Amino acid sequence: MIEESATAKVSRVGKEMPPFLVMDVLDRGRALEREGRSVIHMEVGEPDFDTPEVIREAGVRAIRDGHTHYTHSLGHPELREAICAWMDRRYGIEVSADRVVITLGSSGAMVLTYLALLDPGDRVLMTDPHYACYPNFVRSCHAESVRLPVREAEGFQYDPAEVKEQVSRGARALLLNSPANPTGIVTSADRMRELVEIARGRVQIISDEIYHGLTYGERPHSVLEFDPDAVVVSGFSKLFAMTGWRLGYAILPDYLLRPVQKLQQNLFVSPPDFPQYAGIAALTSADQEIERMRQCYDERRRLVLERLAEIGLEVLVEPTGAFYVFFNVSRYTDDVLAFAFDILEKAGVALTPGVDFGPHGEGYLRLSYANSLENLEEGIGRLKRFLAERPVNG
Repeated sequence: MIEESATAKVSRVGKEMPPFLVMDVLDRGRALEREGRSVIHMEVGEPDFDTPEVIREAGVRAIRDGHTHYTHSLGHPELREAICAWMDRRYGIEVSADRVVITLGSSGAMVLTYLALLDPGDRVLMTDPHYACYPNFVRSCHAESVRLPVREAEGFQYDPAEVKEQVSRGARALLLNSPANPTGIVTSADRMRELVEIARGRVQIISDEIYHGLTYGERPHSVLEFDPDAVVVSGFSKLFAMTGWRLGYAILPDYLLRPVQKLQQNLFVSPPDFPQYAGIAALTSADQEIERMRQCYDERRRLVLERLAEIGLEVLVEPTGAFYVFFNVSRYTDDVLAFAFDILEKAGVALTPGVDFGPHGEGYLRLSYANSLENLEEGIGRLKRFLAERPVNG
């Protein structure tokens, strides 16, 4: 018989894994709505659009055609080839389909990459602030996240000198994210090229490009334009409004492909079948729909920046990617986690506390403008009234 103490044991990773605060905010907001309260949701990083019809039709057709089985462990060749054609059309990059693996969302691609790449104690360099789950992916491999502070006045971009110093101390990987969550910042071509030169031959670059296509100005650059041996992680959730389809991919250097494939076989067997046909339609037949969504996001972005500036929350460097604005509220609070929940309870506005994205997110809130213009107007109006009754620090 298993002793009671053994059944109650929780792993170290399980005990140390921090909460995903944006989901805590969402859960509390929904609880308030069940009580009859009105809540404006600007916390969750999920498109408010339904998946475009042409993509949904392809998925339904695939189900009716019997595509409900295991697939090749790397994914359907047709989707892998469509991804390569997309990379060529968008960036002028020639990628072999042999380097592409289809995964359970971009998070699945990142987890498989880290499991193939990292040994316990390896160091992964990332910005602070960063997407909340990045350190947890690393922690699950018993590796170490090295968080490099990035500053609003400098556009929340890596300081190459700080990266170079950390690389010299020994690191296994450098994580890029452009357009970035939570800041909406797009890394410039010159900065990306400089980071690639620092990393070349010393650390593996991993580039999270899940928000590519959602930019409002100069196009983003794929790291593969500068480093053909980098890892690219991406997927269909954001640009194509396909969060629920759980479809992602990684483009890998040759040495990582077979290890990642074996991990996929053992952990997940294969990626899902019919969603891959929806992915093909997304890449080949949805240009008009995704451009319409992109233009809507841009209109919302400009509204949010204008309204925040009107209430004294001006953003120093304009975010030009994803669907986030990361803004400073440190003059109102030195505990942004409590502050975010206070706004939720008293004003009915759900925002993500900056500390969800790392220690250097203290003093900031993330606003997702994946919501209607009317709701964004109402939400910022509520925030204005809340702040009018809030004393300023110092």
